[in-house]
Amino acid sequence: MPKKSIAGTVADAYLAVLADRGVDCLFANAGTDFAPLIEALAKAEAEGLKTPRPVTVPHENVAVSMAIGYYLATGRPQLVMVHVNVGTANSICALMNAWRGNVPILMSAGRTPYSEEGGLPAKRSGEIHWPQEMRDQGAMLREFVKWDYELPNAETLEVAVDRALNMAMSEPKGPVYLTLPREVLAAPANGFEFQSPSRRRAASQPFPDPRAIDEAAEMIARAKNPLIITSSAGRDPGDMARLEALAELFAIPVSQRKPRYVAMSSGHPMNMGYDTDAMLKTADLIVVAECDVPWIPGKVAPNADTPIIHLGVDPLFGNYPIRGFAADLAITGVLSATLPALTHALETRVSGNRDQIEARRARLANAWKIQRGRWAEALEKGKASTPLSAAWITHCLDQIKGEDAVVIKESPLMFEHMRFTKPGTMFSAGAAGGLGWGLGTALGVKAARPDSLVIATCGDGAYMFGNPLPAHYVAAAEKLPILTVVFNNAMWGAVKRNTREVYPDGYAAKSNREPLTYFDPALKFEKAVEAADGYGERVEDPAKLPAAIERAMKAIEVEKRQALLNVVCRGP
Repeated sequence: MPKKSIAGTVADAYLAVLADRGVDCLFANAGTDFAPLIEALAKAEAEGLKTPRPVTVPHENVAVSMAIGYYLATGRPQLVMVHVNVGTANSICALMNAWRGNVPILMSAGRTPYSEEGGLPAKRSGEIHWPQEMRDQGAMLREFVKWDYELPNAETLEVAVDRALNMAMSEPKGPVYLTLPREVLAAPANGFEFQSPSRRRAASQPFPDPRAIDEAAEMIARAKNPLIITSSAGRDPGDMARLEALAELFAIPVSQRKPRYVAMSSGHPMNMGYDTDAMLKTADLIVVAECDVPWIPGKVAPNADTPIIHLGVDPLFGNYPIRGFAADLAITGVLSATLPALTHALETRVSGNRDQIEARRARLANAWKIQRGRWAEALEKGKASTPLSAAWITHCLDQIKGEDAVVIKESPLMFEHMRFTKPGTMFSAGAAGGLGWGLGTALGVKAARPDSLVIATCGDGAYMFGNPLPAHYVAAAEKLPILTVVFNNAMWGAVKRNTREVYPDGYAAKSNREPLTYFDPALKFEKAVEAADGYGERVEDPAKLPAAIERAMKAIEVEKRQALLNVVCRGP
């Protein structure tokens, strides 16, 4: 097999192997443990050697979120490196989102030097190297990664990098963690050789059992009102066409519950919107396709005798400590294989069910028309309201985004009022509920797709969680002009809503001013982006929003700088 060699340190070799394996970027917040890597990057630049491109990110959550966005836009996992235990601790919120969202990331961190004396060049050299050391640094995030390891020497380097990437990219995908002691990175690795291309590959994707597919097809064919529920279909961009083909063939409505990706075109006749709960009681069979929580059992559930089929790479979500949804049939497999197999199995059952299929298609067409009419009425009702309605804000953004823009949703953005016709044009990556991922994810997408318009939509609380000054810095330093829209309702809307659900007649609800849920005074978020030479504007009048968006777009497209709109909107 072909081999490559490199002279220098383990850090030199590490960067060379990563570049050879297709890692494009190193999103990093550096510390004292980075000295060998910084020297290796400078050496590679001077000698014209290929390495992952270093990107300075002044907060770890932003760095991990950028890696999430870059992967979502390209399908290629990226490298994040942070400073020993403290950097690792800062990154965990975003890392949890990658873990629950099945996003592969090579997460790495330095390890505080362990040698106090002797001739090692990377031994302890500052007071901080004593209090920062831990007995088991990886323990703090071991539950959130698929694999973790501490690199012991140069001899293990190639295997460790390949194993990290292969584990991350094997289904179910997810982040991995590699600890890099400073002494090891600085150690000589002269004559280091590695195979190129690698002979170690990720595991093949899980394919569905043909017998289970046939059983599922028979169950669907017998149903009068089948329903498909999904949240993560569309993670593979090709799944949009596959899901549409299946739904169209057998006239099966699809409801997207808190969608994380574009699963179907907004205008598809089988796209029955996002209010899954409203469709549960009329369904006599439900297919749950890559959806961890298809309904909230304490609020609403299907009829007790409704058969439930689960599809996914891990259809029972084995990493969830408790999850009790009925599963009359659970089929393991990537949707890219399962959906076409199910479609093929149903093709043989069309002729015997044609009248029922066409009658269902007619019912759905009428329901679709009524539903869209209600959406239009809601938009008309809310377009002049003050504070602004989320429907109107969404609609105005829809008017300028076109088909190719990428929308990041960490806000009350309403899918009912925004058209998506292409896969990979909407991401909602906060699978674990770790707020603040939106800004970094948008920057990662923009870094991967520099010619695309990227719109980050954030609630005001999520914006503050997103470490906005570090994010705006990266946007300016890396020339990543994105549009950020803050839905500013001056409150934790989810906290207020959930308090009222638990105590609908309680003191908090009666006060109409629930403690710990309001931001008072409201902040001037438009000023934060100006610190990074971006364009900022506050919008309070619904009639002035379209013009404000045009000014923001001019800043992005003509002036090539980021823009932020602080839009004052109503809360729950």
